[in-house]
This record gives sequence, C-alpha cells and structure tokens, in this order.
Amino acid sequence: MRERFTPGRITAAFAVVVVLLLVWRFWDPFRISGLLDMIGRDAADLWTKPYIHLGQVGVTPALLVKLVVFLIALVFLTRLLRRALSRRLLSKLPIDEGKRFIIERFFSYTVFGFGLILILQAVGVQLDSLLAVGAAVGIGIGLGLQTIAKNFASGLVLLLERPIKVGDRIAVGDLLGDVIHIGGRSTWVRTNENVVIIVPNAEFIESRVINWTAADRTVRINVPLGVSYGSDPERVREILLEVARKHPDVVDTPKPDVIFTGFGDSSLDFELRIWTTKQVQTPKIISSDIYFAIFRAFREHGIEIPFPQRDLHLKSLSPSALEALSPSKPDET
Repeated sequence: MRERFTPGRITAAFAVVVVLLLVWRFWDPFRISGLLDMIGRDAADLWTKPYIHLGQVGVTPALLVKLVVFLIALVFLTRLLRRALSRRLLSKLPIDEGKRFIIERFFSYTVFGFGLILILQAVGVQLDSLLAVGAAVGIGIGLGLQTIAKNFASGLVLLLERPIKVGDRIAVGDLLGDVIHIGGRSTWVRTNENVVIIVPNAEFIESRVINWTAADRTVRINVPLGVSYGSDPERVREILLEVARKHPDVVDTPKPDVIFTGFGDSSLDFELRIWTTKQVQTPKIISSDIYFAIFRAFREHGIEIPFPQRDLHLKSLSPSALEALSPSKPDET
C-alpha cells in the first residue's frame, strides 16, 4: 500500500510552517492597511481595534484570524507527526497496540501544548495574562462543564493506569464488545453486531468493568448439557473431550475438561469447559459448533438427550373422577 506520510511530505509540512512564520514576521497579510485605506478608515479601525484585553494584549479581529490560521496549521502538524511516529517507529517496536496508543496520545498532547505556547508568545500573549481567563474557565468547568471535565480526567486515568486497552474484550453494564478507541472524553466499543457504542470514560472508572483479555487472550467457555439417566457418565465424558479436541479453535493448553454438575430432574447434568484464543469475540459461535458436534456424536453412540419428565401421583379422587379414568367395560349382550 502506498505510504501517505513519507519523509518528503513531512519535510514539506515543516517548510510550510516555517514559511507561514516568516510571512507572519516580516509581511503580515492580515494587515491590509493599503486596501483598508481605500475602503475607509472606519473599516481599518474595525479590523485593528482591540475589543477585549488579555493583560496588556488587545484582542483584535486580525489577531483572531492569525490564531485560527496557526491553530489549524498546528493541528495538521500534530496529526502528521503522530501518524509518522506510529508508522515509522512504533509499528516496528515489540510493544502491544495499547502501549502504542498511549505513546501516540501523550506525544500529540505534548506537541500541541508546546506549539500552542509558542503561538501565544509569538502574538504577544504572556502566560501570566491567561491566569484571569483560566480562573474564569475553572468556574465555568465547576458550574457547567463538570461532566466533560470528569470524563476527560477519567480518560487520563485510563491511559495511565490502563485497566482497559485498545483491542480488549470488555463488559461494562449490559454492554459487551471490543475497545477500538480511547479518546479524551469517551471510549468507543464495537459489539458483535458491528455497532459502535460511545461510552463516557467516567463509566469505566465508576462502574465494575469485566476485562476478558486483561492478562491474555485465552478465554474459557462453558457448554452445559444433560443426558438421560441410562447413560454411562464415563462414556459421556470421553465423547465430550473427543469433541472438544477435534474443534480447531479449542486450544490444547489449558486442556478441556468435563464437570459432572449434578442429578437433574430428568437428566444427568454435565458442563464441558473449553479454552479458546481465536473466538474470544464470538463465544456463541464456538458454543454452537460444539453443540452440533455433540449432537452428532451422541446420536452415533446411542446416548439420549432426554425430554423433561414429571411423575404424577394421585392420592385421592372423587368417585366420578375414578369412573372417568377407569377403562370402559364392553357392553354385555
């Protein structure tokens, strides 16, 4: 497949950013005073008039346009460097997908943070001038953005503590699926129906989460079944183990085993326990395959899967009920 981010394209992106900085420093395209003089001094005043102040820096429309342009360039450069890091370096290191994702995220946050500081200082905004704005934003977060702030903080915890990783098979609440993306505010989970459900990160911190593949991708699947009381339990055990060994997705280590769970109302109850690494996402499919194979094996060896049975004992009946249940006598001639 053709590479989208080659060294030549990365160099070109750096060159574009450098050119933009030089243009901004020595020839400001947004300070179009000559054209504005033709239109009128009032239009020039609107373009260069500071409407609010951050410390000693006046915020003008020209300044806002500059910030937007350079923020767009910064976002583009951050994504370009992150993808280059992933394809050129991280994909060749012996680390799992979850660790690569964490490194990419923190690299992106670091590049964007330093770039934003440089842009603000370049336009004359000092960091101490942002303290008042930061205090106002903090009040806004405390009053109206509590949920967003909580989910963002939870996202950082997920990236640092790593209770779940991209590629894990998880269950949270009634949701069961695979983690495909961990973002700053939410995590994307794909179900077996290929439906992507977006879950707020706080749910993974506040709720009980089942991670099927936290240690490794070997998962046990239990297949319960019952046979008639006339069956030999030892023979049933041998047949079930043979069925499990023949399935290509059942691993040899740990070995499959059979548990005799008890005496049911109409059957001897067993549980075949198998382990798999290939069908972690599709436990129902492998269970169905095993049931099909068990049915064929039982039919070949004459082992019966019983219907539910009930014994009815009648202690006392009225004379009319006894007469109705008794066999009718032939008419005498």
